[in-house]
Amino acid sequence: MDGPLECPAVEVDRGMLRFPRRPRDSHKGDYGRVFILAGSRGYTGAPCLAARAAVRGGAGLVTLAVPEDVYPIVAAKCCDEVMVWPLPEDDGSVVDKAGGCGAAVIGPGLGQGERAERLVLRLLRELDCPVILDADGLNIVSRHIDVLDEREGKTILTPHDGEFARLSGCALPIRDRLGAARGFAGQHGCTLVLKGFRTVMSAGGRCAVNPTGNPGMAKGGSGDALAGLMGALAAQGLRDAVELAVWLHGRAGDLAAADKGEYGMTPSDLIEQIPYAIKELVNNEEESESCAG
Repeated sequence: MDGPLECPAVEVDRGMLRFPRRPRDSHKGDYGRVFILAGSRGYTGAPCLAARAAVRGGAGLVTLAVPEDVYPIVAAKCCDEVMVWPLPEDDGSVVDKAGGCGAAVIGPGLGQGERAERLVLRLLRELDCPVILDADGLNIVSRHIDVLDEREGKTILTPHDGEFARLSGCALPIRDRLGAARGFAGQHGCTLVLKGFRTVMSAGGRCAVNPTGNPGMAKGGSGDALAGLMGALAAQGLRDAVELAVWLHGRAGDLAAADKGEYGMTPSDLIEQIPYAIKELVNNEEESESCAG
């Protein structure tokens, strides 16, 4: 990380994270519904990556809402476990669909057209569930920053440095990433995930730094995977879902790099490693319970 650490921070450690075993009598309704608003003409990969990551993150149900003109492409590309939904003309129907979910992911490949902007702002104002903003969701909010201050539900922003500069008005390069993240999160009452080498997370005055990940993840689509994974964990109501998602995302990237190498690995390879990263944490939990017993 560039620059001095100007505010206290915790480094996320595997031993701090918990991923519970599933009760044998559980069902899909126990593991959350994720609503994803994403995609536009020319950007059909981002929504599929986010949705696939949400499925691999254990969400019970994943609804992917996309503009009707790209629906046939996305429906053909997406995995069978995702419910791809063409956006209706009525914005209220979109709000109702999202309102029945435990978390919403807004922005991957969405574009910044008039309707996209209208939907993003309305969802932020009307949803009570956690909302993860990524990509064009962030770009839209950067022009309406007051919506963050008005929102009562939990809002998680996942910008890279360039997106954060647009949100905050700060200059690039960001010299004190910890201080910048903590200041923005405190000012706007949100959770800020500043992506990059040693991703920084800040909420409620707490700062954490993630140690997992590698340069092979520096490819378009890796952020979409993080947003989808974070949506899945938030929808499941997991403790420390943000830190857990960031750590798992990096760990899955490390597993993909070990298998394919940093140059050739893809975000899809990362997504396929998410279950193995989760399995490591579940096994750790079981070993801890065994030792305690």
